[in-house]
Amino acid sequence: MASAVLDASAILAHVQRERGSESIAEVAADALVSAVNLAEVYSKLMERGVSADDADAILYRYGFEIVPFDEVLAQLTGSLRLPTKRYGLSLADRACLALAQREALPVYTTDRTWTKLNIGIEINVAR
Repeated sequence: MASAVLDASAILAHVQRERGSESIAEVAADALVSAVNLAEVYSKLMERGVSADDADAILYRYGFEIVPFDEVLAQLTGSLRLPTKRYGLSLADRACLALAQREALPVYTTDRTWTKLNIGIEINVAR
């Protein structure tokens, strides 16, 4: 049973050993990650010169479960547009939050802005 949902920012913070990201390692093995957020992580790693094979080696050591972005998540993500618009959240941010809502799980991020949201889920800021 999953214990949390991880945002791309949280995964990247831990990969880069940023201050405060230790909590990510504690929940990663039992966490869910949206395929949309995984794409974001791959994009950022490759922008930094990491090869696809090395990115796989880095990411799959965590043991999190990758959740496909399906029609239900698409609808939930779309429904989060209005309540999050004033905070400037991206599609990937909303996909992460939608997964957390659907699964009724806390979410881990590094984006402090998310703590201003009132969308019925627990938000943990990793740094």
